[in-house]
Amino acid sequence: MPAQAESADKIVTSKNITHLANAPKTGPFANGDAYNSDLAFEGDYVYQGNYNGFSIYNIKNPAKPALVSQVTCVGAQNDVSVYGDLLVLSVDEQRDSSSCKSEPGNPTSKKSWEGIRIFDIKDKAKPKYVKAVETACGSHTHTLVPDKKGKAVYVYVSSYGPAAMFPECKPPHDRISIVKVPLNKPTAAKVVSRPVLFPEGGNETQPGLLVPTSGCHDITVFPSKDLAAGACMGDGVLMDISDREHPKVTTTVTDENFAFWHSATFNNAGTKVVFTDELGGGGAATCNARVGAQRGADAIFDIEGSELVHKAYYKIKRHQDDSENCVAHNGSLIPVKGKDIMVQGWYQGGVSVWDFTDSAAPQEIGYFDRGALKPRNIGGSWSAYYYNGHIYSSDIQKGLDVLKISDKRTDPASSVRLSRLNTQTQLPF
Repeated sequence: MPAQAESADKIVTSKNITHLANAPKTGPFANGDAYNSDLAFEGDYVYQGNYNGFSIYNIKNPAKPALVSQVTCVGAQNDVSVYGDLLVLSVDEQRDSSSCKSEPGNPTSKKSWEGIRIFDIKDKAKPKYVKAVETACGSHTHTLVPDKKGKAVYVYVSSYGPAAMFPECKPPHDRISIVKVPLNKPTAAKVVSRPVLFPEGGNETQPGLLVPTSGCHDITVFPSKDLAAGACMGDGVLMDISDREHPKVTTTVTDENFAFWHSATFNNAGTKVVFTDELGGGGAATCNARVGAQRGADAIFDIEGSELVHKAYYKIKRHQDDSENCVAHNGSLIPVKGKDIMVQGWYQGGVSVWDFTDSAAPQEIGYFDRGALKPRNIGGSWSAYYYNGHIYSSDIQKGLDVLKISDKRTDPASSVRLSRLNTQTQLPF
């Protein structure tokens, strides 16, 4: 087990990983409570969400990411997706209006707002805010789902945390919101359905759950197969999305070792799903011997007929300091034909590259890891994704990292070129 970095500025990596660049947080995003969040890609640009807004970087030269613009628009988590000239942000906190200049709102007032914001990003230097859509319980995350006619994109909005005192987020909240965005008129975007995924209730009584099932935390879709996988607090689910406005849960699964079903990733064949468990809500130190190898881990499931069959857990073996928040978080496939290889952020556990081609015997093949933040704070890799030959990591405190992996097991991926990458919308390579 390799020695850990001594400080947040000292980096340790496997021999096959090179740290090419770091673009630090700047301006209104430089504060310690301005957390960087998710990433999306299109063409030569990467879009990075931040609790205070979003940034656009030109990555034509990955070793020198160039900041093009920053948009200040406060709203947790500001998870981001892009589609053509449109950018979508998730807002999961009550604001006193939908304006980018809004202030914190009163969650018990109907006048408060939360949901999704839509921007026109045709001019990367001057994005324009064009539409807000309020959704029940806000939008913790969202997933873009193209319609079958190429005229609109649906936004599957995941949210949770209902309470009787919240006028627009009352229990039970066993549903998602679906927003339809006409591509030729995004200002006409609106909620078109609110399907109930758990009509009989989800997993709410399992000991050790962080949050009982109420809607979903994150959904990943595989549009070409009309398939989706939902990570729904206490449940992992498969859905039929052949009717884009009325998805239906076809399979559910629970796991006694999971505290919070957080996100999902299909393999390229759509025959496996990796679910993550956000033990401790992302703010706790769970990558240590005390917690062990099965909690706060990934769980690999094979899709066999209509069932999800558990095959193995995967967790990084590099034990982290007790001051480091660390747990399985967001990742994507590295596109190697015939192989199932993934890169993934583990907060202050760093970035892990691992192979799950053999579902029952996953193994790490590369890593990047910073030392503990001093003074202690929430930090590390929120998301780590592979895009057109490089790994991009959204570090909550340190900015945007660019990594290069040189390994015979992943080298074939360097020839794969994508025009767009929203990791919750999986397109086969």
